[in-house]
Amino acid sequence: MNLLSLLVFILYTSCSVLLLFYGINTYLVLYLYLRKRQANLESDISTEAQFSDHFQGREDLPVVTTQIPLYNEVNVAERVIRAVAAMDYPLACHEIQVLDDSDDETCALVDQVAADLREQGHWVEVFRRQDRTGYKAGALEAGMAVSHGEYIAIFDSDFIPPADFLRRTLAHLWADEKCGLVQARWDHVNQDQSWLTRVQAMGIDGHFVIEQTARNRNGLFMNFCGTAGVWRRAAINDSGGWQHDTVTEDLDLSYRAQMRGWRFHYLPTLLVPAELPPTYSAFKSQQYRWAKGTLQTARKLLPTVWRAPMPFFKKLQATVHLTRYGLNLQMALIAVLVLPLILSLGEGGVWFYRSVLFISLLIPAAIGPSLGYIVCQYSEHPDTWKRRIAFLPFLLLVGFGICLSNGKAVLAGMFGNDSTFVRTPKSGEKSLKDYLVKRDWMPRIEMIFAAYCAITIGVLAYLGLYGLMPFVAVYTLGFGVIGSKGLAEARV
Repeated sequence: MNLLSLLVFILYTSCSVLLLFYGINTYLVLYLYLRKRQANLESDISTEAQFSDHFQGREDLPVVTTQIPLYNEVNVAERVIRAVAAMDYPLACHEIQVLDDSDDETCALVDQVAADLREQGHWVEVFRRQDRTGYKAGALEAGMAVSHGEYIAIFDSDFIPPADFLRRTLAHLWADEKCGLVQARWDHVNQDQSWLTRVQAMGIDGHFVIEQTARNRNGLFMNFCGTAGVWRRAAINDSGGWQHDTVTEDLDLSYRAQMRGWRFHYLPTLLVPAELPPTYSAFKSQQYRWAKGTLQTARKLLPTVWRAPMPFFKKLQATVHLTRYGLNLQMALIAVLVLPLILSLGEGGVWFYRSVLFISLLIPAAIGPSLGYIVCQYSEHPDTWKRRIAFLPFLLLVGFGICLSNGKAVLAGMFGNDSTFVRTPKSGEKSLKDYLVKRDWMPRIEMIFAAYCAITIGVLAYLGLYGLMPFVAVYTLGFGVIGSKGLAEARV
């Protein structure tokens, strides 16, 4: 084996071992979920019942500020503002703060809705800045400086909070003075719109049902998800406030607050509907921001986490949590390296690859996440879980197909300092205006990789390695679907 072949072997093996490590951790998270999935459910009901009398006929409750950050969201702005106004809380104690950074017709719509709600007795403030410094984090920071609330609720433009949202979340903040955040679970208003929205819903449910529950109930770091949560103002201030040196300001603040000793509470039974990105380009844009920002946050905070006086297991899980998007880079590298690795190995080497690297490492790594999705769907939808799981193969295709785009985001997060926030376009129910994602070359690159993987399948067939062909075929189909859909949407 020459030097180049040795380097390919080492790099491929390293990626496989890392994938196995993260795969094994999914089994661990699943165990933590199953062990504590019923924890807090009865106490949540008891806590909310205990404070239910606080709302009866009282006008002296603490002021809550609900922030709605907007940027060119004419399709969904009115819906979220009116949904927030419909939440059950005394009007004089509920400050609705619309943080409008828009530069299109959204501004006129916001002003019209705000004026209408003021006539009905609502406390609505529209806050506009001279520029978008800090993007969403900058808007939240600037708005908070002029707000009046002891508690700060936040909703992105595509969310539709239920009427009892504040009643349920505030009870937990009142019950525990060291509780800094209550996070609700995301639900989906357009889950059945397409295959893409169905698999997105499955992926997000896996995070909110399995991972968030497992982390919160077992005393591990969990994250505020940027929306559908209520902060205690004191927790934000004590933790250094909103900072905009990453594009996941929510994750950044979450870790800083928990390292300051603030406890978070997760309410998996409080569902807040939201819109899933309906197009592949919008979905990729959202995933790119999450992947990039998560690695930026890891680079920023992991050294502090490891220096902090906390259990080793908690530090390890924080590391896995903040670096999990790195899997996409490893998956992309494996797609590239399969062909040169096979060609450089002799007959014995191919046996080693098939028996050790593939069967012993990659298959166990791949089964873990799929098992988590199955458990999630069975747990939440016992009557329809089989029908829902039928979409799991397409979720795997999308996951493999997006690894190039997310891998690029991982590198940007690891080595770049750009904190430009690219928002995900929302279509809403009326779709008054089409907001397009900036076009790039990634769909063409994904199609090239699809062709490369197809060539790899041909070589495997020529060598008689038929058992490895389905593995590479998933990459081929994944890159082909994501790339072709991206090209088709760019032509519209």
